[in-house]
Amino acid sequence: MGKYKNIIFYITTIAVFSCLMYFFIVEGQTLEVKENIVAKTSSGSTWDNFLESFKTNLHHPLALLLAQIVTIILVARLFGWICMKIKQPSVIGEMIAGIVLGPSLLGMYFPEFSAFLFPKESLGNLQFLSQIGLILFMYIVGMELDLSVLRKKAHDAVVISHASIIIPFALGIGLSYYIYQEFAPQGIQFTSFALFIAIAMSITAFPVLARIVQERNLQKTKLGTVVITCAAADDITAWCILAAVIAIVKAGSFTSSIYVILMAIGYVFLMIKIVRPFLKRIGDLQAGKNTINKPMVAIFFLTLILSAYATEVIGIHALFGAFMAGAIMPENTKFRTMFIDKVEDVALVLLLPLFFVFTGLRTQIGLLNDSHLWMTAGFIILTAVIGKFAGSALTAKFLGINWKESLTIGALMNTRGLMELIVLNIGYDLGVLSPEIFAMMVIMALFTTFMTGPALDFINFIFKSKKSEHEENSDHNDAQYRVLLSFDNPESGSTLLKLAHDFTSKMNGNKSITAMNIAPVEEMHAYDINEYENEQFKNVIDTSHDLKLKVTTLFKASTDIENDLTSISNKGNYDLLLIMLGKSMYEGSLLGRLLGFTTKIINPEKLLNTVKGKGNIFNNSPFDDFTLQILDKTNIPVGILVEKDFKSADKVFVPIFNLSDFYLLEYAKRLINNNNSQIIILDVAGQIRNNIEVKEIIRSIEQVAPNHITLYNEKKIEKEFLNSQDLMLISSKSWKNLIDTKSLWLSDIPSTLIISNP
Repeated sequence: MGKYKNIIFYITTIAVFSCLMYFFIVEGQTLEVKENIVAKTSSGSTWDNFLESFKTNLHHPLALLLAQIVTIILVARLFGWICMKIKQPSVIGEMIAGIVLGPSLLGMYFPEFSAFLFPKESLGNLQFLSQIGLILFMYIVGMELDLSVLRKKAHDAVVISHASIIIPFALGIGLSYYIYQEFAPQGIQFTSFALFIAIAMSITAFPVLARIVQERNLQKTKLGTVVITCAAADDITAWCILAAVIAIVKAGSFTSSIYVILMAIGYVFLMIKIVRPFLKRIGDLQAGKNTINKPMVAIFFLTLILSAYATEVIGIHALFGAFMAGAIMPENTKFRTMFIDKVEDVALVLLLPLFFVFTGLRTQIGLLNDSHLWMTAGFIILTAVIGKFAGSALTAKFLGINWKESLTIGALMNTRGLMELIVLNIGYDLGVLSPEIFAMMVIMALFTTFMTGPALDFINFIFKSKKSEHEENSDHNDAQYRVLLSFDNPESGSTLLKLAHDFTSKMNGNKSITAMNIAPVEEMHAYDINEYENEQFKNVIDTSHDLKLKVTTLFKASTDIENDLTSISNKGNYDLLLIMLGKSMYEGSLLGRLLGFTTKIINPEKLLNTVKGKGNIFNNSPFDDFTLQILDKTNIPVGILVEKDFKSADKVFVPIFNLSDFYLLEYAKRLINNNNSQIIILDVAGQIRNNIEVKEIIRSIEQVAPNHITLYNEKKIEKEFLNSQDLMLISSKSWKNLIDTKSLWLSDIPSTLIISNP
C-alpha cells in the first residue's frame, strides 16, 4: 500500500506544479504586448537553424578551450607513453606533442583543422591557463628541493654546480656576439639578447634529472647525491640569475634595474625570515596527521598566489615567486608529500601539457628553410653541449672524481627539458627572442634532453667492467639455490618471504634470497625516496629478523616495471621467482564468484573430464596482464602465490592432472627437506600408479623422510580436507584449466602456489 501511495503522490505533485508553471508562462506572454516585445523569427528551415546554432556553440570560447584541452591531453599522453617505452623521459614526448600540434606539423599539413582548433583569438585563454599550470609546476619544483640536504652537501657540489652555470653562460654570451645582428629582434639591445641566450644555455631541468637518477637506481650512490645536489643548487642559482636578467631586460640597463633587484632582495628576505617561520608553525600543527584540512590548504595556496603576484609586480616574473613559495614550505617530508599529491595531478596532467602545446604553437620549424639556418641551429646545440656537458664533466674530474662519474655528471647536468622551455617562453614574451632563434633553441632543448639517456648508456658501455655485478654474483654462488621475490606492497613482501623461507630454511649457506621492490617512478619525489623505500621494506626486514633469515634487498624506481622485473630476473641467474597474483584477479568478478560457491563433495574424475575438455583456456585469463607478461618474458621458474592468509607450508596438497605436472614433485621435495612439510599428492588422472619413474621418485622421498608424503587416490575430496591444507602446489597449465572450467575447487582451496616452468 505504501508503494502505491508514493506513486500517487509523485504523479500528483508533477501534474499540479506543471499546470502551475503553464499558467504563469501563458500569463507572462501577455506582458510582452505591454512592453512592445516582438518574438524573434528566423528564416530558413529548422535544420539550418540548428546547424547555425551548433556552429556558434562550437566556436564559443569555453567550448573551444575544452576541445583544445581534450586534444592536448590525449596527444601529450600518447607521445609521453611512446617515449617511456623507448626509455626516454615522458617530458620529451610532451614537448614533441606540442610541436606536432603547432604550425610545424599540424598547421603545415592540416591548416584548416589547425585554424579551427587553435584560432589566434583563442591563444590568449590557452596562454593564461598554461601559465597557471606553470605556476603550480614551479611550486612543486620548489617543494621537491630538499634544502636540508642542500645545506649538508653543498660544499661537495657547489663548485660543479656553479661551473656548470658560468661556463655555458660565458659561451652563451660569446655565441650571442656572432648571431646578434642576424637573429636579434629589431630594437633589442645586445645585453638583453646575450643575457637570455646565456641563461638558456645554463639551465638544468632538475625534475627530469631527478627522475632519471631514480630510474637508473643512482639515488643511493655518492654520484646520485652529488648530481642531485648540483642540480638543486643549479636550479636556485639559475632562477636567481634569471630574475636579475628579467629585471635588466625590462628596465633596459643594469643601472635602471637596480631598484628592481633591490626590491627582489627585499622580497626574498621577507619570504625567508618572516613567511617561512610562519608556514613552519602552520605545518607543525599538521604533525602526525595523515590529511591536510581545507583551511590549511587555503593558507598555503594563498601564500603561493601572493608570492607569485609580488614577483610579477616587482618585475622578476610570477614563476620565480611560485618557485620561492615552494622552497620555503615546511621541510617535513610527509607534509610536503601530501601537499604535492594535492597539486601534482592537476598541474602535471591537466595544465602543464597546455604549456607544451602553446610553446609548440610558437615554434615554427618551417622558418628554418635553408642550410645556413640549420647550421646555426647545430652550432647552438654544439655550444650548449660543450658548455654544460663538458664544463660539468671537466670540473668534476678536476675535483678528483673518476672519468666515468665525471662524464655521467656532465650528461645529467646537460638535461634541459621543461625548464629550458620556460626560459625561452619568457624571452619570447619579452620580445628578446625572434621566432627563428626561438625555434632553434626549442630544438636545442629537445636534443639535449633526448641525448641524456643514450649518453649515459654509452658512458656505461665504455667503462663497462669485464663482468657485471649479476655475473660476478652468479660465479660466486653457482652452488646456491637463489630465490628472487618481487612484491608491490609491504604485506605481500612479508608473505612471499615466509614462503621463500619454507623452500630454503635448512640450506644454510647454500641459499640466497633477494627481496625486490620495483616502484612506479611517478609515485616518488626526489627528496623522499629513502623514506619510501624504508616503508616498502619494513615488513620484509621485520619478518627476516623473526625468521633469522639473511635477505638482500633490491629497490628500483621504474617507468616500465614489467620489463625491469623480467630483465633483473633473467640476468641474475635465479632459480625461482616468487610474485603475488594481483588482487584484482583474486577479488575479481570471476574468481570472486567462484570463491562464493559452496559444496560438500568434489569429484576429481568430473574435474578431470572438464580439464581434458576442448576449448580455448585463455578465454577467461587466469592471470592479470602483469603476471602474463612476466610468464612470457622470464626464462626461469616462476611461482605465483594466490594468498589466503598464508602462514607456513606445513600441510601441502599437490594435485597431478597429467604427466607434465610431475615437475611439482621437485618443489614438494624441497618443502619436505627444508620445512618438514606433510605432502599429499592427488593422482587425479590415475597416471602415477602406472608410471614406474614417478613411483621411484616418491619412494626415494619416503626413504629420506618417511611419513611425509602420501599418495591420494580417493575418488572424492571433502571440502574439509581442502580447508585443512596450508598450501596447494599446482602447475600453471592446470591452474588455467581450473579457471577456464570454473572449477568448484576454487571455492575451498587454501593459499595456492602456481608454478610455471619455462
